[in-house]
Amino acid sequence: MSYRTALSEVLTDVVRPVAEATRNQDRFPRGTVTALGQAGLLGLTVSAELGGAGLELREAADVVTRTARVCPSTAAVLLSHYTAVAVLEAYGCSWVRGEIAAGRHLASLALAESESGADGDGPGAEEPLLAPRSVATGSGGVVALRGRKRGVVAAGEADTYVWSSRPLAAPAGLTLWAVPAHAPDLFVPARPGVEGPRGTATSTVLADPVLVPAEAMLGTDGAGFDVVLHTVLPWLLELRAAAQPFNPSAAELGSARHRTDSLAVS
Repeated sequence: MSYRTALSEVLTDVVRPVAEATRNQDRFPRGTVTALGQAGLLGLTVSAELGGAGLELREAADVVTRTARVCPSTAAVLLSHYTAVAVLEAYGCSWVRGEIAAGRHLASLALAESESGADGDGPGAEEPLLAPRSVATGSGGVVALRGRKRGVVAAGEADTYVWSSRPLAAPAGLTLWAVPAHAPDLFVPARPGVEGPRGTATSTVLADPVLVPAEAMLGTDGAGFDVVLHTVLPWLLELRAAAQPFNPSAAELGSARHRTDSLAVS
């Protein structure tokens, strides 16, 4: 069965009947995510060697577009998932990738720490994805991550977060980590207010601190800038554009494109 056929069935049988409740009741579409996983769509871009479909950004964008027509909230969850999986596919361990391929694992991004201008003119205010304030401290093969991430889609619902921090030992740059959602002292604070589209469980995630093995590092220490610039931002921009007609955010998208172009030539 092609991914398009599988997606059509899930959209018709599972997504469409709950789309209104997902948005109006601000309810995370857990049943939808489960169905997408069972249909092989969470593992769409994972290597075929690990049981995934082995497809690329173009097909992921097609899935986001088709899903956004029915439920923009579910499309936003897939947008974050596919972007995180692009990083995990390149640098993550085979077990996590295999779980994603099997449809049992939802990934998300935990990168931004402030909205543009939200915290004044300090580090990270201009480009929150590329200047993390979160810190990493290593001891005996264990790394303590401490920080606050904002605007995390599927906060408290995802199984793995792609997390950014200042370098562990490198003199400059940023470092990326695969942080399991079940890690002790990783939590979503209960508080009023809603971040992001309704039904996406978008919220703040805190690490105070979270302990992960040194092997959870994605790529090399301090090299995360290039990963964000050349993998995360291109996937985010393409997938946001795919959902654009159904979940308008032209100002945000245009601003993101401007920042990416500026960084690429700087």
